[in-house]
Amino acid sequence: MHLEGETMQKRKLGNSNLEVSAIGLGCMGMSHGYGPPADKKEMVALIKKAVERGITFLTQPKSMVRSLMKNL
Repeated sequence: MHLEGETMQKRKLGNSNLEVSAIGLGCMGMSHGYGPPADKKEMVALIKKAVERGITFLTQPKSMVRSLMKNL
């Protein structure tokens, strides 16, 4: 649950200096993997809403990253 005024907790990603949100968004089902692809406009809106709420850790199969990023 997101409460207004709260900031997303952050975590270091592995041994890197990258910092990501403590909560991630798995995107595999948006394009394939769990049946037919979801509606593109709805999925882009979902990703944008997640980023607005502080989520910066998005996971997607390597094979689908180019397609996902092209649509953002």
